[in-house]
Amino acid sequence: MSTVIPTSRGNSTSTVITDIGELVTNDPAAGGGLAVVRDAALVIEDGAVAWTGPSSSAPAADESFDAAGRAVLPGFVDSHAHLVFAGERAEEFAARMSGEKYAAGGIRTTVERTRAASDDELRANVRRLVGEMARQGVTTVECKSGYGLTVEQEARAVRIAAEYADEVTYLGAHVVPAEYAGDTAGYARLAATDMLAACAPHARWVDVFCEEGAFDADQAREVLTAGVKAGLLPRLHANQLTQGPAVRLAVELDAASADHCTFLGDADVDALASSRTVATLLPGVEFSTRQPYPDARRLLDAGATVALATDCNPGSCYSSSMAFCIAVAVRDMHMTPAEAVWSATAGGARALRRTDVGHLTPGARADVHVLDAPSYIHLAYRPGVPLTHAVWKHGRRVNDFQ
Repeated sequence: MSTVIPTSRGNSTSTVITDIGELVTNDPAAGGGLAVVRDAALVIEDGAVAWTGPSSSAPAADESFDAAGRAVLPGFVDSHAHLVFAGERAEEFAARMSGEKYAAGGIRTTVERTRAASDDELRANVRRLVGEMARQGVTTVECKSGYGLTVEQEARAVRIAAEYADEVTYLGAHVVPAEYAGDTAGYARLAATDMLAACAPHARWVDVFCEEGAFDADQAREVLTAGVKAGLLPRLHANQLTQGPAVRLAVELDAASADHCTFLGDADVDALASSRTVATLLPGVEFSTRQPYPDARRLLDAGATVALATDCNPGSCYSSSMAFCIAVAVRDMHMTPAEAVWSATAGGARALRRTDVGHLTPGARADVHVLDAPSYIHLAYRPGVPLTHAVWKHGRRVNDFQ
């Protein structure tokens, strides 16, 4: 049993984590990759990483946590999730597993239920899911709107998301609601004008589902460029169901991330590799929809930056487990365990253009994930096994988990 030994020293509190068997720092100065340090220690002070080094040289601190040879890595950075919703779609999942094809139209079922839910019901669901993520080592969460699809409902969604998520994305252009059936262009104009104006004060990002059955490239560009003018940063649902123009549009607009990237041509891969747009892959979606998995190996070998995220949502992937995504990415997307763990931490940080999370070097936010395992490899080696032993977010201990 790990122990926390408090001592008294002034008003600030520092914590030293000792006897770390394997410390994954993701140190950018080490030339990329995990930058693993063995027999290590780490000091947390004022919400940040203050020191890392050999366990034998660890300085004194107010509190001491004995990792007992366990692996320690940065908290997971989940850069793609849809958490403001009501209801669930288990029957739709069962139908897919029986052979029905996934289509974007199922989103409208969640829209109906979300519109009917109270603020408190939506808050309770977001709080539940963010807590569920934290108990599995996720310390940075991005949350999108997109299940309201009216000015008032989308504004409500981003306000509630901002109460719990680290990063908030306005996704008014998710699908076309029933009341705009046959007028996709009109709804895109609404998403780019009045709806955007109501949502922008509560969000950092603007996103569009650019896909057959949702919005075409011109409509996506309209919403995204309007978002940029309103002070938001662009990201894009891209090439999930078909090989279309969305990835290249994301690169054209210098979007932080093109998410899904399931169907890619050579021009798409080349565009991502020559840009700073991150390819965010969502393996839980392919698991839950029986779509082909994205070719992570092709992207990595071309030099593109890859992130992994859960895409936790009630339709295409109702999982909040980043460890599950890592295991699937290694098994079915041909990533190495090191690449997958980097993509779920530092890669997610890049997809959010954050430099303070996704690594454990002095000055970084103290988001620390202690595994109940001697190596990060166990995240893929022991799929489905809960391996989170302890978590700190911004220097604050989240839970004991024991």
